[in-house]
Amino acid sequence: MSEILLPTRDVLERAARLIRAGRLVGMPTETVYGLAGNAFDERALTRIFSVKERPVFDPLIVHVPRYPFSGVISEERLDGEARRVVALLAAAFWPGPLTLVLPKDPRVPDLATSGLDTVGVRVPAHPVARALLEASGVPLAAPSANRFGRISPTRAQHVASELGDRIPLILDGGRSPVGVESTIVAVGAGGGLVLLRPGGIPREALVQVSGAEVRVVPGAGETEPGVVTPMAPGMLESHYAPRKTLVLLPAPLDGLPDEVLGRILAGAGGGGGAEPPGEGPALLLQFGGPDALERAAARVGAREVRSLSEGDDPGEAARHLFEVLREMDASDQSTWILAEPAHGDTGLRHAINDRLGRASASRAGERRESGSG
Repeated sequence: MSEILLPTRDVLERAARLIRAGRLVGMPTETVYGLAGNAFDERALTRIFSVKERPVFDPLIVHVPRYPFSGVISEERLDGEARRVVALLAAAFWPGPLTLVLPKDPRVPDLATSGLDTVGVRVPAHPVARALLEASGVPLAAPSANRFGRISPTRAQHVASELGDRIPLILDGGRSPVGVESTIVAVGAGGGLVLLRPGGIPREALVQVSGAEVRVVPGAGETEPGVVTPMAPGMLESHYAPRKTLVLLPAPLDGLPDEVLGRILAGAGGGGGAEPPGEGPALLLQFGGPDALERAAARVGAREVRSLSEGDDPGEAARHLFEVLREMDASDQSTWILAEPAHGDTGLRHAINDRLGRASASRAGERRESGSG
């Protein structure tokens, strides 16, 4: 079983030795916990895909201690304006929860990028992640430290419950302070920006810093006819999902007509056309104190109800999202989860709605899931 250890100097050096030997380590980041391995070592990359049971068409993010960092990005393939935009974004948001998709250096194995000629790269802000990068002396591929299809982990104990029999060591850095994965942005010719996944850095902040429009890509794209290869992690239709069926309401509960809510509770629209869950749901609210929770529970017949934030605080809601989903998934009080979307779709609310939308998706009656950091 994995050891969960505080990141003392000796423990960090032990973790670095494991990394240099091609092994994997559970690593805290400010977004979620990552499954870290040497990004230059195909043995480690193969282990990441195997341990997570992750398909090799889903590319990994490479974490580096600083920008620029030699051997990961092929900057000569960027034109002048693209370099200028990268420099602006890096200065504003690194270290931090931003991943940039850029031309890859030949030293990065194709396995890390799923055969794409671009690589997602970021400089993490968490002090333990940064210390492990420095101690290891190599860039770290570090998708979320959970098995393919599970909710992303935001505590060391979550990693142990997912991968405790598969990796030797988990560094305990406390709860991840952001709580949702990094924002992923592709930088193209002329400095054009494409948002591939909303996350810890709001789209509005990217626009303000870069002065450029940020286009949005809704999902994975076809690289050849009939073959869908995501340009970055987190783009599959179904993602971040609990084992229980999760039904996402079309609007916040307080604005939802009774007849619409009634159809949802009866099973119409839940589980991708599957049979109605039958018993009362667990109810996940975005915001609300005890009185709001009590009213909401009575309205939907919920056996349990949780709020991500008592105040209108999307940062707090994002920090709690995956942890609360895990608790609801493990609870024996209900057999399914009913979740309301965030009020609005800007800032971190965009990321929260993205995660809940993917957590509620299904494919041909069979859940298609993954988690990425």
